[in-house]
Amino acid sequence: MDNNEPKKGISEEEIASTIKELCHLIMKSGDESFIYDFFNCLFTKPELKDIANRWLLVKEIDAGTTQREIANKFSMSLCKITRGSRELNKADSAFRKMLELLKNQ
Repeated sequence: MDNNEPKKGISEEEIASTIKELCHLIMKSGDESFIYDFFNCLFTKPELKDIANRWLLVKEIDAGTTQREIANKFSMSLCKITRGSRELNKADSAFRKMLELLKNQ
């Protein structure tokens, strides 16, 4: 590849900026039904299933379910589950904060 040739695809900065924009708009809407509809427009059924599985695995890890049990229950790789576990155990974990929101509702 020629070093002067422009890179194809979206940059990391554009990805971050776009995700932040979407998060802001979702937060601003404050309408759960609308957000549900938006997700169903934005994501394919397999993508929605993947998102749901990732959140379910976080809740299972938090509940004390072993990684092997989660792998069997959701047909997930141990790598994906290990990543979820690492994220959940970080000092300032967004997963932990979301679980607290869930528990306090």
